[in-house]
Amino acid sequence: MTEILVSDVNLNSVCDRLEQHCFLDQNQQNLSGQPQTPVLTSHNNTGAKLWGRVRSKLLRQKLDPQTVQSKNWHMDIIEMNGIKVEFSMKFTSRDLSLKRTPSKKQSGVFGVKINVVTKRERSKVPYIVRQCIEEVEKRGIDEVGIYRISGVATDIQALKTAFDTNTKDILVMLSDMDINAIAGTLKLYFRELPEPLLTDRLYPAFMEGIALSDPAAKENCMMHLLRSLPEPNLMTFLTLLEHLKRVAEKEPINKMSLHNLGTVFGPTLLRPSESESTKGQHITSASDIWSHDVMAQVQVLLYYLQHSPISFAELKRNTLYFSTDV
Repeated sequence: MTEILVSDVNLNSVCDRLEQHCFLDQNQQNLSGQPQTPVLTSHNNTGAKLWGRVRSKLLRQKLDPQTVQSKNWHMDIIEMNGIKVEFSMKFTSRDLSLKRTPSKKQSGVFGVKINVVTKRERSKVPYIVRQCIEEVEKRGIDEVGIYRISGVATDIQALKTAFDTNTKDILVMLSDMDINAIAGTLKLYFRELPEPLLTDRLYPAFMEGIALSDPAAKENCMMHLLRSLPEPNLMTFLTLLEHLKRVAEKEPINKMSLHNLGTVFGPTLLRPSESESTKGQHITSASDIWSHDVMAQVQVLLYYLQHSPISFAELKRNTLYFSTDV
């Protein structure tokens, strides 16, 4: 049985994983009649046809207003040529799936303010960020859809627990874990920060800065905003930025362009905490609020991804300050 949580941002990755299960195990025999090792093989395109039915079913459910409004799991079975796929599905909106969930605890790393973690670790960039990036660059940078394909939820939760409890075997776990789970753990860390990496305080200025039409004014504003970030936030952002640029260099192999990475990480790094996200909103529709904000969030990150290398030392040496008023 396959259990699926369908959201706007992970439907395709759900479909990719489900597709892998649409094959038939078959024991073949050689001429002597002795059984050979079982192999995976398709049966008259059954897997592809069954997969087509599953995809169609998932998309219809996703677009069905009753499904969108329902908070219950929907059970279904699709069968063809002896292959049966049984799955349960529940829709969750992007707005809910990206909601920040700050922690009330000060131990661990997930849901804890980034300056608390770096001070405790006596580091400039949180250990979890450095280790996940290192592992992705070691064996995941050529992975098709890296950071887009969802990892297995149980693996991500296991890594989360290991980092929170400072498990001694964390490096062994990382080396053995599926790379998509490691990428998912990194995204989850940023998503569960009590406030976005680029901070609630500067969020309105980022939204205004990215909307500037004059290139020189935009450059001055966007660089000033980086200088205004707390040092742990800035160091972590620059570290992640250079990593994502290196991932995009492998786009012919991994299919992850700067725009794709900006789409994945923009809301994660900029989406304000719940208390801040409702301030100053004059748009009544929740979907309009999402669409309005997410495009700007993606554009902010994309601006920095497309920028020439940004040096922390150079930012700090530059003492000129520019107004962010528009």
